[in-house]
Amino acid sequence: MSFEDLGIKDEILRGVYSYGYETPSQIQKRSIPIINKKKDLIAQAQSGTGKTGSFCIGILNNINIELNEPQALIICPTHELVNQCYGVITELNTYYKSKITTLIGKTPISDNIFELRKNPHIIIGSPGRILDMIERNELYTNNIHMIAIDEADEMLSTGFLESMYNIIKATPQSSQILLFSATMPEEILELSKKFMNNPEEILVNNEELTLEGIQQFYIKLDNYSWKYDVLIDLYSIINLSQCIIYVNSKNALHNLSEKLRENEYSISCIHGELSTADRKQQMEDFKSGKSRIMLSTDLLARGIDIQQLSLVINFDLPYNKETYIHRIGRSGRYGRKGVSINLVLTKEMEDLELIKTHYNTKIEEMPENIDTFLSI
Repeated sequence: MSFEDLGIKDEILRGVYSYGYETPSQIQKRSIPIINKKKDLIAQAQSGTGKTGSFCIGILNNINIELNEPQALIICPTHELVNQCYGVITELNTYYKSKITTLIGKTPISDNIFELRKNPHIIIGSPGRILDMIERNELYTNNIHMIAIDEADEMLSTGFLESMYNIIKATPQSSQILLFSATMPEEILELSKKFMNNPEEILVNNEELTLEGIQQFYIKLDNYSWKYDVLIDLYSIINLSQCIIYVNSKNALHNLSEKLRENEYSISCIHGELSTADRKQQMEDFKSGKSRIMLSTDLLARGIDIQQLSLVINFDLPYNKETYIHRIGRSGRYGRKGVSINLVLTKEMEDLELIKTHYNTKIEEMPENIDTFLSI
């Protein structure tokens, strides 16, 4: 099957091919025709398989550029995902000329209002700022007929749920709702029934979620304080361009970043309390190769696509099993090879076993020749 078989407008097809897509991925083959039928959709697929492309193409294909009104919302949990999604859809839109803008917190409200008064067709934003603009009567929702919710399991969790409920309540009942994520826990599927209209479902078994191209290893440690020395040892034997190191708290991130900088490692850091400009700069430094290590809380666990990334290190094992699959999915994007290494305390081995059982996956003790896995 080719993109031509998916009922996509010619101008958007040109954008699809100029962006670099050659043939549609499985999730794109299955989801775009459903979006074109204007049906609600719950779509789950592995990290790095083209979910963002699916809903961006689907939304563009169903926008009336003759109607000067907001027609679609794309809602993401972080500024980084909003900006990444904006980058993708802007490229796909090169020949179609739909008007697109972003709405994110920690940016001037006056700038948002200025952009909204140009009547963009598509708005990509984080839930807090989108809701704020609706409540200020600056974002008119009368003609919104599509709502895509990226990382839906995160967006419908406790932290975002009230905002999401109020946004959906402010849009027409007939709006088509599209949920996309790599993980769809049962409670999210149940919750979605309360605001979706007989949705089509594309779901994946847990054991199909771990990415084929990613080798997963662990290093068992008795003491948390040993982790830093192990990390330095790892770096001495691995000749790598870049990696992401995940920690569970801002405090742990701060301590680790200080140690790495003292030892003259080139690093970037990202967490929720940085300003929008700082977060953007840290991401740009990492993507451009100016820094080789990105330290992150779970802010970057979802959806971020860094082409050259082949290694993810879980300095801390994540608190929940759904986050694990999002973290390791930062490597091995679009079928490329990748490696994840977990630094696991002896007392956490039971938690590691739970992850292995849940995803029916192998996480093996790290071999001495780890560098050979990264040189493929």
